[in-house]
Amino acid sequence: MSFVISVAMNLKELTIKKAHELLAKREITSVELTEACFKNIKENDGEIRAFLSVTEEEAMAAAKSVDEKIAKGEPQEMLSGIPVAVKDNITIKGGKTTAASKILENYKAPYDATVIKKLKEEEAVIVGKTNLDEFAMGSSTENSGFGPTKNPVDLARVPGGSSGGSAAAVKAGFCLYALGSDTGGSIRQPASFCGVVGFKPTYGAVSRHGLLAMSSSLDQIGPITKNVEDAAIVFEAIRGKDELDSTSVRREWPDFSKPLDLEKITIGVPREYFTHGLAPEIEKNIKSVIAKLQKEGAQIKEISLPHSDWALATYYIIMPAEVSANLARYDGIKYGYSTISHKPSAMSRLLDVYLKTRGEGFGAEVRRRIILGTYILSAGYYDAYYARAQKVRRLIKKDFDFAFENVDVILTPTTPSTAFKFGEKTADPLSMYLADIYTVSVNLAGVPAISIPSGEINGLPVGLQLIGKSFDDIKLLQIAKITENLIKGNNA
Repeated sequence: MSFVISVAMNLKELTIKKAHELLAKREITSVELTEACFKNIKENDGEIRAFLSVTEEEAMAAAKSVDEKIAKGEPQEMLSGIPVAVKDNITIKGGKTTAASKILENYKAPYDATVIKKLKEEEAVIVGKTNLDEFAMGSSTENSGFGPTKNPVDLARVPGGSSGGSAAAVKAGFCLYALGSDTGGSIRQPASFCGVVGFKPTYGAVSRHGLLAMSSSLDQIGPITKNVEDAAIVFEAIRGKDELDSTSVRREWPDFSKPLDLEKITIGVPREYFTHGLAPEIEKNIKSVIAKLQKEGAQIKEISLPHSDWALATYYIIMPAEVSANLARYDGIKYGYSTISHKPSAMSRLLDVYLKTRGEGFGAEVRRRIILGTYILSAGYYDAYYARAQKVRRLIKKDFDFAFENVDVILTPTTPSTAFKFGEKTADPLSMYLADIYTVSVNLAGVPAISIPSGEINGLPVGLQLIGKSFDDIKLLQIAKITENLIKGNNA
């Protein structure tokens, strides 16, 4: 058996750190690693459908360049030569960026997103663009304009959303890590459903330049990885102030590798997250981890986030309002799908171009949110809905601020259930929205959060969520790593 085939068989377990060590020791080349990823994609993605496009030629060229530099003895960054997949709402110059929407089916981005520039500076190997719910609007990747992605753990179930393609790609071993975006849980929820790690940084820690906007005050780019250490590695590479994103922040970050004493850590457990709607098996799983943390010396403190009950309603007012504004640019005139080119005989007025293009180019869920958002922002309703929701958002943020005066992190389930079957919730949008009930508060408050695997129930992954204080991302990652190690110890 050749080494490249051996690597392909272990891609599901191979981490960034381990791959970096193998490359540095010249026990494997980036070309071999990248070839193994593409072999795995060709053999298995026809069924899973994690990718909307692959960039094999560009990836192999990048891998060859890294190998040449290693051969010369040049020092390499942690991500050099490591295959990565990118959610298809993040622009890569010269390649398609569709946001899984027919309206952008043939759109080619004229520039790299800032996170892509940073990955290219590290000489990462980009293998392709992953599937998502159209314009990141969904919790199952069933809303893609190009068909759904399946969960590698159970092909009859959804991988979560909207970053379902990225989570599935990492779980299936099609890449060593992936980038996703998180507006209300779109990194953490699919990470939970697929049994991988999903990290949403503090709002402003990572540039959003080049991310196709869904809801600008909520969107954040982050990594999906196989373990917490890899998430920290990717975060270090992509974070930082960007002059092209006025919401990004410049700050000094502590060292992730610095040891952390668990006995000096206080973990908050919000009573509002362990009530009706949470599957009993998941509650039992999460509480067993809490007990383990307490046994190892962590201080466990029950806390209250009293406005949590209003978070979902608040989110589904603010988010569609911003969606309505952000997606107004897709009108069939400048770029993207247009009925002018597809059905010229049907065009009699400019208004027809707008209405028919948007009606045919957007899927049902996107149209639903645009209509809802337009209603919310309309005269007579702005104060009643949008302005009031912003006031509640401030109260939710204050809940977190008050909690973090007494605790270092907050521990919750990531999702109220394990991955559900295809079609199970599509007929009931409200039921689908409830899949994000434990994640949306984080985005409203702008704080960091991470989902880590916490075991399985009937063969399906369970995710545990840790929430941190704004810009306390490193401490959050350190505590997550300790928790991850304890969980793995339980499962050993």
